[in-house]
Amino acid sequence: MTLPTSTSPAPDFKDRRVGLIVFGILVILLGCLCALIVPLMFVSQAFTAKHTGGAVSYRMIIPAVMIYGGMAVVFIWLGIGSVLCRRWARALLLVLSWCWLVIGIMSMVAMAFLLPQILADSLPEGQKLPEAARWIMAATMAGTLGCIYFVLPGGLVLFYRSRHVKATCDARDPVRRWTDACPLPVLAVSLMLAFGALSMLSMPLAYNSIMPFFGRLISGAPATVFCLVITSLMAWTAWANYRLEPAAWWVTAALFAVMMVSAALTFARIDLIEMYRQMGFPPDQIAQMEKFSFLRDRSAVWWMSLSGVPFFGYLIWVKRYFRRAA
Repeated sequence: MTLPTSTSPAPDFKDRRVGLIVFGILVILLGCLCALIVPLMFVSQAFTAKHTGGAVSYRMIIPAVMIYGGMAVVFIWLGIGSVLCRRWARALLLVLSWCWLVIGIMSMVAMAFLLPQILADSLPEGQKLPEAARWIMAATMAGTLGCIYFVLPGGLVLFYRSRHVKATCDARDPVRRWTDACPLPVLAVSLMLAFGALSMLSMPLAYNSIMPFFGRLISGAPATVFCLVITSLMAWTAWANYRLEPAAWWVTAALFAVMMVSAALTFARIDLIEMYRQMGFPPDQIAQMEKFSFLRDRSAVWWMSLSGVPFFGYLIWVKRYFRRAA
């Protein structure tokens, strides 16, 4: 007896469901690691205060707690979505991985220039780190940063950008999702603006509302109002960019340019240590910061200024999607 053979065409892609499950579990583990960091920050803050004899200032770690707590929720949520082969999870993980990779590469370039200076400034005056020890420390830090900033996000990018992964998610999750309504390059801008808006909300709570404002540092009610205005603009542009409204691109470009000019004018006159002092950082932390010459000679300010150039260039590149929408 001959069994009938199927005449249905074979799929033109390789099913990557197993890979989606494996990478999803990896992303969930990253989320659990971020969640573990949150209580460790409170323990570290209490230990530091006990060691130095100062008061415990949990206010200073509010932004970090918000960031790592938010990352824990996002990673676990997206990891579960990857295990379930959801197309929205694949899109968001690809956007997140690209942002992580680009920021990581920029951070590694900056550390390549600043690390020798940091190692030299960390030693007591008059002492010099042996050449072998310097190379070991540099290699250890380079390996660690390479794994965090390049290997992990690079692996996620390579996997989730695969057409086979996209086709697998589309086949197993055929329902149109909210991530399909916006091109992924523009969705990245929208999510970065939303993250910036949430981050700005922590400034009045954690850092005495100290804000750079065209050559000076403002505080109190004016700084809080300024912070809320920036937050509102970022929140609106995040939503409007997602909707591909042409006006949103111009507002985003203008807002970013104004903030860059304001920061450049301010830190050309005021060093970072003075800003940290006004933000309420403990005296022992200020004393530690003063040891690092890159904070005193404004090297860090230059690196922060240069880091805005790639984003502005990327913003110009994504403008093509708004022209098509119009």
